[in-house]
Amino acid sequence: MQQSIPVNTPLLNGNELKYLTECIETGWISSEGPFISKFEEGFSTYIGCEYGVAVSNGSAALDIAIKALNIGSGDEVIMPTFTIISPAQSVVNAGALPVLVDSDPLSWNMDVAQVEAKITPKTKAILVVHIYGLPVDMDPILALAKKHNLKVIEDAAEMHGQTYKGKMCGSLADLSIFSFYPNKHITTGEGGMLLTNDKALAERCKKLRNLCFEPNGPRFVHHELGWNYRMTNLQAALGLAQLEQIDDFITIKRKMGATYQRQLSFLREKGYQLPLDKTDFAENIYWVFGLVAPNEKEKERLVNHLTTNNIGTRPFFWCMHEQPVFKTMGLFKDEKYPVAEKLARNGFYLPSGLGLTIDQQKIIIECIS
Repeated sequence: MQQSIPVNTPLLNGNELKYLTECIETGWISSEGPFISKFEEGFSTYIGCEYGVAVSNGSAALDIAIKALNIGSGDEVIMPTFTIISPAQSVVNAGALPVLVDSDPLSWNMDVAQVEAKITPKTKAILVVHIYGLPVDMDPILALAKKHNLKVIEDAAEMHGQTYKGKMCGSLADLSIFSFYPNKHITTGEGGMLLTNDKALAERCKKLRNLCFEPNGPRFVHHELGWNYRMTNLQAALGLAQLEQIDDFITIKRKMGATYQRQLSFLREKGYQLPLDKTDFAENIYWVFGLVAPNEKEKERLVNHLTTNNIGTRPFFWCMHEQPVFKTMGLFKDEKYPVAEKLARNGFYLPSGLGLTIDQQKIIIECIS
């Protein structure tokens, strides 16, 4: 039987072992070590922001972002229904209400044309989530935010190195977040980061990640609640080694995407939708290579066929308005978002990790063919 091909394998062939060994030999393994600031400075400089705040994961970064912007009870945050649950979870846990918009059928990102109609006197922010490989059209979002005096949070968890009209994703909003989970373009195992150009906001994020210890006050005396969302020196060491290779990683991803596009183009004749290779403002960075089947039955047929051949796949995100946990809370009653619902039901992605070999990709394509 053919060896299993997982949906993701990270690539760890730079200075990862060297830097991790340094952590162990020096004893700096906690969140106090020197690799934290090196990674924060390196990644924020790469993205083009003044300040970076490293945290334990991307979901933690979202929690901090929401609280740092003083979003809470009675506030509304406009966001896509088609996304991982983390952004909506952070909004709901803060006591605010996610206000959802449908997806664009071609880019799979939030439909920016629907945003303005969702703005009310309670709207506090627009939470943009860049999906799978292409960025949201940011100019209309930023114009609306300026017009209505709203904050913009940019969830760039999947967009390391992607640009929007030549500007780095993650550098466009009041506050942005990244994830460094193993399936991302660079990984720290688990980890995340907030980026901003606002010094006061950066200091607020640092305080919130560290149990709201007072920087200049007596230790263990707290005036508000935060979290222990600190990144360890071990994680940051891994991240710094990965960051050194990010340009090569992006080249690998785009080459992988181009191969899938070329070799699987015949699927369009069978009613499948492949990712856009580019828009007017960006080239696809192929965080993952997604396919949208013509219907659920066909999706299940191909997924089962791949599974039988030991090839991993992953379904697309499930919409926020259809999440059982939010239905139980009485949210999004009778709301319908047909484009996102189709993506969630019919979409899945193929093995797309940086560790995928040329031979493995060839096996996947032959299996589909």
